[in-house]
Amino acid sequence: MPDQRIKTPCVGLCSTVFGDQVCRGCKRFHHEIVNWNLYSDDEKRAVWERLEVLLVQVMEGKISVFDPALLQQQLEQRKIRFNTAQSTYCWAYQLIAKGARVINQLEAYGLALMPEFRDWPLPDIRDAIDREFFILSEAHYERYIAPRFLREGMEIRV
Repeated sequence: MPDQRIKTPCVGLCSTVFGDQVCRGCKRFHHEIVNWNLYSDDEKRAVWERLEVLLVQVMEGKISVFDPALLQQQLEQRKIRFNTAQSTYCWAYQLIAKGARVINQLEAYGLALMPEFRDWPLPDIRDAIDREFFILSEAHYERYIAPRFLREGMEIRV
């Protein structure tokens, strides 16, 4: 699928409207979602890169991509959107996010589960990946973003 179709990390499951500072769907921060259309290409790229780094960290602990060409072929055949500039682990996430309930043999997609996850149903692995990705995104927000907003809020009052 052409990369140009993916213009935002949004997956249509926004939880920031319910007060979350980190979206449970796309894992962006509230202010990134609100300001996305105002961001420069460099700002958008920085968000995409942070999401990629966190997702790859989670995926590498659960899945091995042993045949990237096969994975790409399968994604294209099934018309699952993915960004060819991103890690193959991001591609694998797109596949699992869309097909966890119908995939029987990951090997047919160029993927293999790490030994400690081989007995898990794929939908449970997908959910575990999503939870861990969210937890890492929240931790990143708390460590690097929230203190800046707190400081900026204090400067305004002074």
